[in-house]
Amino acid sequence: MKTAEDFLNGQIILIDKPLHWTSFQAVNKLKWALISKLNLPKKFKIGHAGTLDPLATGLLLVCTGKFTKRITELQGQAKEYTGTFYIGATTPSYDLETEIDQTFPTSHIDEALIHETVKQFLGEIDQKPPIFSAIKKDGVRLYEHARAGETIEIATRKTTIHEFEITRIALPEIDFRVVCSKGTYIRSLAFDFGKAMNSGSHLTVLRRTKIGDYDVNDGIDVIAFEETIVPN
Repeated sequence: MKTAEDFLNGQIILIDKPLHWTSFQAVNKLKWALISKLNLPKKFKIGHAGTLDPLATGLLLVCTGKFTKRITELQGQAKEYTGTFYIGATTPSYDLETEIDQTFPTSHIDEALIHETVKQFLGEIDQKPPIFSAIKKDGVRLYEHARAGETIEIATRKTTIHEFEITRIALPEIDFRVVCSKGTYIRSLAFDFGKAMNSGSHLTVLRRTKIGDYDVNDGIDVIAFEETIVPN
């Protein structure tokens, strides 16, 4: 069992984040469990190495103590995701956070077109983050502009798709696996993928499976981890 000193010296905890939890909620739950059970100081350092949206599940790397200095390094590692695109409709948030705002034809879409379209997204691409994201513009987070009904011009950014594999086609659903660089928005990939097929698309399922060499199969649920902490 890990001791208070272990967590102060530094640990990387592999958490399998549940659906609907924010990354902040997951870290906060761990923080107060460690503080209360191990009598750690309230200013105990803990943080995660890369946000997952509430509607996403999967690997969240949580660093404690001295290992919080490694967060930037861990954030820079390649990430693997699996999930589902819904073809033929878009939403303002590019996922299920908002309702469908437009529908598009899909009768022209077949397996050949899907696999051919994948090739357009391999390597370095220009990607525009979703308006419903935490990126700041003029000191205000984009999702705050969006919820206020404001129209904002969002600059594109360079990102890299190392691997992009279609794992199931059952239209209107397409399952995928993606390995990508830091800063990639899979929601934006969903939107752009639909557009590239002269249709529309939004993300309905997202799971982060790897960050660098860390695998979600080695992760633990937040509540289950809390139960492993043996009080001092």
